[in-house]
Amino acid sequence: MSGKRKQEVITFKVDEALSAALEGIPNRSEFIRMAILTALKDTCPLCRGTGFLTPEQQKHWQIFAQNHAITRCEECHSFHLVCTAGQSVNEDD
Repeated sequence: MSGKRKQEVITFKVDEALSAALEGIPNRSEFIRMAILTALKDTCPLCRGTGFLTPEQQKHWQIFAQNHAITRCEECHSFHLVCTAGQSVNEDD
């Protein structure tokens, strides 16, 4: 075996403005591949970029959220997940 992965050709339509913007790029295929990979790397792992959770994903999220909180960082002001497992929710405990 040569060790090469089988490549799949995927085509998509673009409007005139995007087509014109891509004209001067020497290797458009590589540019588009890298742009897509970059966008996917920064995509929400749950919703996969849709902005919505399916009903099944919502069920899993509710279980996960029992021991996790969304918190805003005081330094950079970004929101992030914090594990709250083992922390007392009620101060009377």
